[in-house]
This record gives sequence, C-alpha cells and structure tokens, in this order.
Amino acid sequence: MTLLTSPPDTLTPLGTALRVALDGPFADARALARATFPADNLLRDPSGSLEEAREWVLRRLRELQDAGFGATGIPTSATDPPDPEAAVITFEMLAHGDLSVTIKSGVQFGLFGGAVANLGTAWHHDTFLSDITGLRLLGCFAMTELGHGSDVAGLETTIIYDPKAEDFVVDTPTPQATKAYLGNAATHGRMAVVFGQLVVAGVRQGVHAILVPIRDEAGRDLPGVTTGDQGRKGGLLGVDNGTLAFDHVRVPREMLLDRYGGVDDQGQYHSAIPEPNRRFFTMLGTLVRGRVCIAAAGGIAARRGLSIATRYALRRRQFVAPGGSEGILLLDYLTHQRRLFPLLARSYALGFAQNEVTRALVRIQGEGEASVRDQRELETRAAGLKAITTWFANGTLQECREACGGAGYLSENQLTGLRADVDVFATFEGDNTVLLQLVTKALLTDYSQTWGDLDRAGVVQATARLVGGTVLERTAANLLIERLVAAARRRPEETTLVDRGWHAWMFEERERHSLESLARRMRAAGRKPGDFEAFNRLGDHVQFVARAHLERVVLEAFIAGIAACPDPEVRAVLERLCSLYALTSLHQDRAWFLEHSRLSPGRARAMGEQVNALCRELRPDALAVVEGLGVPEAWLGAALLSV
Repeated sequence: MTLLTSPPDTLTPLGTALRVALDGPFADARALARATFPADNLLRDPSGSLEEAREWVLRRLRELQDAGFGATGIPTSATDPPDPEAAVITFEMLAHGDLSVTIKSGVQFGLFGGAVANLGTAWHHDTFLSDITGLRLLGCFAMTELGHGSDVAGLETTIIYDPKAEDFVVDTPTPQATKAYLGNAATHGRMAVVFGQLVVAGVRQGVHAILVPIRDEAGRDLPGVTTGDQGRKGGLLGVDNGTLAFDHVRVPREMLLDRYGGVDDQGQYHSAIPEPNRRFFTMLGTLVRGRVCIAAAGGIAARRGLSIATRYALRRRQFVAPGGSEGILLLDYLTHQRRLFPLLARSYALGFAQNEVTRALVRIQGEGEASVRDQRELETRAAGLKAITTWFANGTLQECREACGGAGYLSENQLTGLRADVDVFATFEGDNTVLLQLVTKALLTDYSQTWGDLDRAGVVQATARLVGGTVLERTAANLLIERLVAAARRRPEETTLVDRGWHAWMFEERERHSLESLARRMRAAGRKPGDFEAFNRLGDHVQFVARAHLERVVLEAFIAGIAACPDPEVRAVLERLCSLYALTSLHQDRAWFLEHSRLSPGRARAMGEQVNALCRELRPDALAVVEGLGVPEAWLGAALLSV
C-alpha cells in the first residue's frame, strides 16, 4: 500500500499566484480543502487483487467520510439545504487520489444520494439520506440497461402500479432490460434507485425512479432480485460494477421518488408538470451536477499527468550538448515543449471554463434563483464541457505517458493507472459524441420558429444572434470581448498573431459560419432541426459546430479569468498561455480557415512558428505553471520524481 503524507506545499511565488488565479472565485474554498484533505493513504497499491481493490476503496471512502470529505454538500434531511459548491470541490479533491474512490463516492453520494435528494420528497429525505451519507446504506443508480445507454427515454424496465395491493411491481421484461455497469451493484449495494417506465391504470407516464431494496444485511439477494458481478474492467478496479434484474419485485407505494410525479391514495397519477417530455427532462436536469463533477475530475486527472510529465522533464537529461559536460534537460528541447506546453495551456483554459460552469451550478442549485432557460443552459454547458474535458484528459494522459518514456509505463509512476481509470470518463454520464449532438441541437432549438420565410441574410442574422446571446451566455468579460473583436474587425491588417481580439474574432467566425452553414444545409434538405435523416446525414458537421461553439466558450472564460487577475506578472504568463491555447486551436483547424478565406496561407504558416515562440517564452516559468495547476507535488506519488 502506498502511504503518502501531505507536508505544506512549497511553491514559488509565481506558482502560488497562478494557483490563486486559476482557482478564481473558489480560491479560498479550494485552498482550505487542500490544507485539510487527508492525504495519507492517498493511492492504492496497483498490484492488489480485484477483491482487495474493492475493499480498500470502501475502507478509504469511510476514512474520507469520517474526515469530512465524503458526502460534503449532500443534504442529510428534508431541512438540510444542498451545498453544490462544497460537493463539487470535494469531488475535485477526491480526484487527486485513487479515482476508484472518487467514482464510488460519486455513485454513493452524487448519484444514489443525489437521486433521493433531488427526485424524492421530505419523507424520502428524512428516511434515507442520513444513512446514505453516513455510509450505513450503500446503493446503486440503476438507470443504464444493456439495451439502452444514452437512450434513457427508451428504458424497458417497468414500474407498474397495482391498485389492489397499493404497491408497485418492478420487472425486467427482457434480457436487454437488465440494468448494467452499475457501481455498488456487484457486492456492496443494498438498495437501488431504479429508473423505469411508470404504468398507472394501464397508462404509461414515462420514466420515473423508485427505491428498490436488493440485498439483505448479510449481502444475500432479496427475493425476485438477481445481482451480477461484471468483474475486472479496463480501469477503476475498486468500483464493484454489476448488473441487476427484477422478477416482479413488489415495492411499497411510498418508495417511488415522486417529487415530479406520483400516485395518490386513490391510485391516481398526479404531477405538477403535465407535459411528459418536460417532466422527463426536468427530472434528468436535477442530476446535472454529475456531469459537472465528471468534467472537474477529468480535468484534475489531466493536471496530475501534466504535473508528473513536466516535473520529470525538468529533471531528466538526455544527450550531452556539443561542448557541454552534462545532458540536456528534456524540457529544453523544443519538440518536448511542443508536446506539453499546449496541453498545459488548454488545461488552464478548461480550468477557467470549469469555474464558470461550477459558478452557474451554485447559483441555480444552491441559491435557487434560476429560470427554466437558465437550467437548460447549464445542462448544455455541463454536457459540452464534460465531453471536451474528458476527451482532453484521455489524450493528455497518453501524451504524458509517452513523454516519460519507459518510466511512464511503470505502474509505480501512476500514469498508466490514471490513463486506464479515465478511459471510461468518455462514455459514462453520457457518451461524449452524443453529448456534442445535444449541444448542437440546443444551438438549433429556436430555428424551427426563426427560419420561417427568412432569406439567406435573415438566416445569417439569426445565427449571429444565436452565437452571441443564447444557450451559453457570455462570460463576465462580455464587454471586453466585444471591444476586442470590434477593434480587430476595424483594423484586421494591424492584428498580430497574439492579438486577443483577432483570436476571439476567429473563434466567433468559426462558430457562426459553421452553425449558419448547418442551418442552411438542413433547410435545403427540407427538414426541421431534430429530424433524424437530416441530422444523421450531417453528423460530422454537427460535431464540428459543437466543438467550435465550446472552443469559443472556453476562450471567453480564459479571457474573463485574465481580466479578473490584478497581478501584472501573473497576467503576463496567463496571456502567453491563452495565446498558446488560441493559436493551437486555430492551427489545428487551419484547413477550415483557409477553405473559408478566414486565413491567408502566409498567416497559416506563421502560426506554427508563433506557437514555437510561445513555448520558448513559457519555458522559464514551466515549474510555476505546473504549480499553478493546484496539484501538490507530495500527492503525485510518482517514483520517478523521487530519484
């Protein structure tokens, strides 16, 4: 077992200031969490068996709960208010250690407990939340089925009300309706929140959730319940994923989580939201924090990998320079800088974007001041950020592994374990490709009403309004960005490759033009947005629009973060990182910009050299930049950093 202690983090002054800037509005809360987080026993021995991994993770979770880092932010009764800020920051802290612990915590407190808190009523809260948060009642979140992953509305599990017995009958009608991939289902869970089609008096009322006991206190399956163990996975070995199937299991009427719809004493279905689709999306919308947390954890995992690889490159020497006496540091090679520095820049960019979505979550779920439109915007932002951040984490950890050579392939240096654990982040809490489709569909939502008889100029104007003002509101730097873009438009010939106004303008053009083009192509096909054939044929274009939109949102969050930083030295480093992020994004899509006459061939060629120049400028501050990511060196646990 790897035991770690957590001495005070010794940082350079610049690293300290960068950390405060990146932590943004949550700097004090994150600093306190780092200072009090129990870092002993932080990482699991990767050589242990599957059973040892599962038991270690459960013990570690109990240890963290006792220290106040388990169910933080989750209400324990009907009168206890939720604290989404504390919940997200706690999840971020857990992601600095064994990710199986992080995910098991998310299953127990965020999904199982969150479903009870958000979909249940006062009786459910008072009856179950205290035991859930105290780890006396371990549970599962039984939504996914073998035949239905992203298609939640198509779940086959049935929850049928029996008016004679005044209870519900939960059933798995087909093998494809078996609940699968469920954390806590294989060994530890005793209850499940089961999602299925609610049927009352022969009428389907759509997907609802009900609490179903699945095991007794001795761990034996209850009558009618069949549990399965899905064994070893590609990662997250400490999470006991399993299956659930139900054979006409009877559950008391009060076990239905009926905040948004239930059955009264007369056996009649009732809901304050009569429209089934709106009720369905309202129920799922209460669970948005899961995507916010997974994006945060993916971002932290990438930061851990970058911290290990960059610190290693500041120590490891390779090949003696002509006339020199010792080898050249890896990080002094431009090729190595090009491997790591653009990833560091994007990590900062995504960190600022994460701050924005977390702040929106806190306002909507914590303060309760939100409209339906606010909720939908948060859901879209969380979906998109989860997709691009977890993809980034997967790619970054692979690059970091390679950047550390053979040492990176040793389990003791953490990178292979991180890479394996983060792999599934791309498909749980929503498959990333599907999530990007949701983002684009949200961008097109108003088009069926907006198009009408618009000519092309009208469509352009509608698209401009869409890019500038709907779905994801601009950040706090709105006016600053508008001024920067306006200046770049007035004097395009005077803009340099590091001109922030030019960056923002190009990001807007990429999003605006691709969205307008998609709208016109769908209109030309005679289809409305949402029509399967039109949407299916334009799949690649749909993905590009979502990515372009999210890149613009992330850039604007970065600009807002810089604007909020009062320290000139820190701002200078952040400006270089922001330019590196922006230029890397533009350079990767240079073919698109050339094809659409947004970029000259000469400027396209010059971007590569400018990226090199920014890497060279950032090299002296590499250690401080890594320190700014917020991962204490003592928590990394990589043997190669102790040599």
